[in-house]
Amino acid sequence: MKMNIDFSKIFPLENAPLVQCITNEITCESMANALLYIGAKPIMADDPREFSQLFEKTSALLLNLGHLSEQRQESLLAASSYATRTRKPTVVDLVGYGVSDIRNQIGISLVETHPAVVKGNISEFRHFCGLPSQGRGVDGSMWDQGEDNLNELIDALQEIGGLYPATTFLATGQKDLVVNQKQVIVLNNGVDELDRFTGTGDIVGAIIAALLGEGHGSTEAIAGAVSYFNICGEKAKQLSFGLADFRQQTLNQLSLQMSEKWYEQAKGWKK
Repeated sequence: MKMNIDFSKIFPLENAPLVQCITNEITCESMANALLYIGAKPIMADDPREFSQLFEKTSALLLNLGHLSEQRQESLLAASSYATRTRKPTVVDLVGYGVSDIRNQIGISLVETHPAVVKGNISEFRHFCGLPSQGRGVDGSMWDQGEDNLNELIDALQEIGGLYPATTFLATGQKDLVVNQKQVIVLNNGVDELDRFTGTGDIVGAIIAALLGEGHGSTEAIAGAVSYFNICGEKAKQLSFGLADFRQQTLNQLSLQMSEKWYEQAKGWKK
């Protein structure tokens, strides 16, 4: 069944949403530039002392578990609380869920605030749902992505979705799953090279947050962000030679594909 999402209305962004990102230092610069490339505004602010004023101005929030510390934990939880009080649409990225008990505890605490979107790779979500997984660290495992395993994960996410009716889950992999209580969408763009430079998932999370800040619904924001980024990767593969060049071309396409009919290349369906 077709997705029935009008991606042609996603870009260009009209309101330049201000997206607050609490994320890891490794990909901070890439995420900030990616937001600028699509017409959004980043602010990489994680000091709770300024949250009371900052949240008066921001459009959306991204909370990324990528590089934990005691200070980062305080920032993530404080920002989540402010977002709940100010009703700011929030994306929680469960980077590395399953690696350690403390990471899991923080992730669950963030999910329990009912963010608009919770994302992670398929292996991270199998850990989250209590399913067996071959994933290690922050990388997803191909062993977790067989058809039976994907269907098992979809069923588990829809069951958990009953506890979080305001949340839509994005599980990324060779096929990307968008799951909530009401529907399941499978997205099928992308190239293998996108798994071979760091920060691709973080960038997708930031783009989702920008689209939420622009006023799009969760399903539309997720499907639009994932499809757009993956199509940029497909175009980059055609133009590049070597992984470093591919990375640069992918980021460059973020500012270019929106002036093309990129949405005609989007592949996906409702289950």
